[in-house]
Amino acid sequence: MATTTSTPTPARPTLSDEQFQKMAALVKDADSVELKLTIPQAAHRTTIASLGMDPLDAQIRQVFFFDTPDLTLDKNGVVVRARRAQKKGDDSVVKLRPVVPNDLPGAYRKSPNFGIEVDAMPGGFVCSGSMKRALGPGVVRESLLGGKPIKKLFSKEQRAVFAEYAPEGVTLDDLEMLGPIFVLKLKYVPEGFARPLVGEMWLYPDDRWILELSTKCAPNEAYQVAGEARAFLAERGVTLGGEQQTKTRTALEYFAGRLKAESANKTRRKTTSS
Repeated sequence: MATTTSTPTPARPTLSDEQFQKMAALVKDADSVELKLTIPQAAHRTTIASLGMDPLDAQIRQVFFFDTPDLTLDKNGVVVRARRAQKKGDDSVVKLRPVVPNDLPGAYRKSPNFGIEVDAMPGGFVCSGSMKRALGPGVVRESLLGGKPIKKLFSKEQRAVFAEYAPEGVTLDDLEMLGPIFVLKLKYVPEGFARPLVGEMWLYPDDRWILELSTKCAPNEAYQVAGEARAFLAERGVTLGGEQQTKTRTALEYFAGRLKAESANKTRRKTTSS
């Protein structure tokens, strides 16, 4: 008689009691909570179908990051980004993560352009503080194609945050452009779920795709919404226990690696021709 073997179901990532307590303290002092789930690439097609997502309703975006080739900012918890969005104005952000809300200067918390958010995903969480700036349509493209200084994309408030938290000796105009990443963003209310769900597909030049599902809520409803979202997705057959990937980190590492490879090739060519 043939023996049938089954592949064990991967354990779903969970938070320890200590991690949960830390997250609860951060959520209490945050402005918003974003619940996120990365879908394994092998399950993209079935997830899109089961959730009734229509790619033709998605908004096209381009995301540009700025850092050194060694990712000095990323290593020090600073993210600098500009973004273009189809039929919408551009924007820029200087983000700090991880942060403890009560450790941030009071002036930041008072600014209408600053927000604190806890991103929670299976098995992990991070609290970030973001100073944002709304830009007019086409500003990012015009600035980058025109060779204007990167700092022109960022407000006085953003430059102050950067100066405070960036490593000593690193300025905005020292940074390299990492990107752009092509993104499709779909925000809709799926049947059977009473709140907006966002699907973002990040398309990397090396043919990797990251599909992330997310929903935002107020801090005081985070646990209720998390339970409702988990039940809804499980009912639709969405994989909840897959490896979680970070869109930003994946982009930074890819483009930084490409910068280093290009630099090495230039050095090699110079050595060969001399």
